[in-house]
Amino acid sequence: MTDQKLEALRNRIKEYESAVVAFSGGVDSTFLLMVAVQELGKRVLAVTLDTDLIPRREVQEAQRIAKDLGADHMIITAEPLKIPEVRGNSSERCYYCKHHLFGTLYELACNKGYHAVLDGANQDDQGDYRPGMRAAQEIGVYSPLLEEGITKEEIRQYSYDAGLSTWNKSEAACLASRIPYGEEITVEKLKMIEDAEGFLNSLIDEQVRVRWHRDVARIETAVDAFGTILEHRQEIIENLKKIGFSYVTLDLMGYRKGSLNEVL
Repeated sequence: MTDQKLEALRNRIKEYESAVVAFSGGVDSTFLLMVAVQELGKRVLAVTLDTDLIPRREVQEAQRIAKDLGADHMIITAEPLKIPEVRGNSSERCYYCKHHLFGTLYELACNKGYHAVLDGANQDDQGDYRPGMRAAQEIGVYSPLLEEGITKEEIRQYSYDAGLSTWNKSEAACLASRIPYGEEITVEKLKMIEDAEGFLNSLIDEQVRVRWHRDVARIETAVDAFGTILEHRQEIIENLKKIGFSYVTLDLMGYRKGSLNEVL
């Protein structure tokens, strides 16, 4: 990231005067929160929305990171699965979910007197199918990293320079993104996915996705990790069957961000 981009980001954040930051504890929102705290101090509130769509470990990690950054932090429970359009899992699921979640943050900001709601969308997020970004714009959420043209690579580099532990953290996505469009999203399915990915993460230090295809668990991970997967093949089969899958497969195409969008 150039010094000019970083300075522009700092100036933009100062203009908000006070802000609620949608905080997941991921690479982008951690970097955004760090800069916001540096510029606005106690006029920043980090808010993590705890839902069935997010792994428990991510919520706990967000709590730890916010504390390390010295940020005021709240965890709020939200229930997007109560929304029929989210539970029904159409291709517009993310729009309805984000509309609900960002609406919750916007209402909180208004009630507590914060001037803006910020999220960590960046320049690279425009390259995938993300209807949730439309919901953010409709509600009035600001995306300063995107607005200043800051890329994921730049965020990682600056995070590394700043000593943030998240600089090389794998990208996270809501658990619903593992379920094909049209398949109803349930707490039981999400729990199967979370448990399966948690087990696989204990074996390999790579990005892992377990795509839910009814009885089939389709594992996506880096091609370089295939050897480790095959080395632990029997162990993986046994554990994923205990979780509830009947069949376990390895996707030979490897990990792809948003691979279930390929059918759209």
